[in-house]
Amino acid sequence: MLIPVLIVRDMAEALTFLTQVLDFDLVRSFPAEAPFYALLNRGTDELHINLTPDGRYGRASIIVLCDDVDGLFASFTARGLVAPTRANSPVHEGPLDQTWGTREVYIDDPSGNTFIFQQR
Repeated sequence: MLIPVLIVRDMAEALTFLTQVLDFDLVRSFPAEAPFYALLNRGTDELHINLTPDGRYGRASIIVLCDDVDGLFASFTARGLVAPTRANSPVHEGPLDQTWGTREVYIDDPSGNTFIFQQR
């Protein structure tokens, strides 16, 4: 099992986005009163986030395998996700069939880390 650790610039902002938009559940944060580290789950997926406000955040991409990328994207937008308009990256705007045989959508968290939801 691999567990990614994403570096974030603002813990409250990251937790709000991950739990309210991307449907992760907060398992634990350390320390509870002013967390700098948190563990989250989404189904069988586990994700850790670490607060690092010194500018080293937002440089990671992770792939999340799923069975219905269109359904997930619809649920994320219903929860408040606003897909950006990017002239050179239509895969950020909505699910897209890739030439390598997957259907994907890219979602950036508020710190700039990219979640690639991929349907194979």
